[in-house]
Amino acid sequence: MKKEGFQPKLYRHWVEGKDLAEFTVTLKETDLYIRAASDLQRKTRRITLKYRQQLEEYIAQHPEFAQSLKPLPAPAKAPRIVLDMIGAGQKAGVGPMAAVAGAVAEYVGKELLEFSPEIIVENGGDIFLKIKRNRVIGIYAGNSPLTGQLGLEIKPRDTPMGICTSSGTVGHSLSYGKADAVVVTAASAVLADAAATSICNQVKTADDINEAIDHGCNIGGLKGIVIIFGKNIGVWGELKLCETSV
Repeated sequence: MKKEGFQPKLYRHWVEGKDLAEFTVTLKETDLYIRAASDLQRKTRRITLKYRQQLEEYIAQHPEFAQSLKPLPAPAKAPRIVLDMIGAGQKAGVGPMAAVAGAVAEYVGKELLEFSPEIIVENGGDIFLKIKRNRVIGIYAGNSPLTGQLGLEIKPRDTPMGICTSSGTVGHSLSYGKADAVVVTAASAVLADAAATSICNQVKTADDINEAIDHGCNIGGLKGIVIIFGKNIGVWGELKLCETSV
């Protein structure tokens, strides 16, 4: 159950939040970078293990869940995280594992909110966050000249939310597209992750940006989309782009 993150992981420090404690939790393929009001590493490890076990046990009984690149029908009974991933895949037209990183980030992050008023969980380029002050999330787009130049300004009233990135040129995640970065924001990090994969699959050249944004709009439930292909960029939705200097 692996969705590879971007390498190198310098982008992890492009999340504004120096006033918060920072720590990492690694369990097998899951590698979380977290910012919170205090060091919650032990709690995070326990919560992460719980959701990994749920996914691993379900995959052992239903291997198609991990293998399918197409949407799967919802089972009559399954852990909630599994049902959310299947539902997001159905909306975005992709397999459920396209949403795994966003799902783990969101499920872990929501439980951590019991212990911290602010939480930022990053998992392989996908983020779940709940914040109390404006923060900037830098956009990493591989070798694009726009890498490190742009960020998203996120307001507390818009959170909790998911900010998820898919790339056809960075990392080892399966993608049929060639965009340097497709960033999607949504109330659900699970949906944002699946949608980012689906939209990225549509981008083979810079000329595909507008049609890919239309595709994303048809998914429904998304707040914003950013597509970067080389020096070209397409933007849609409730987003505030800003300059960064990371």
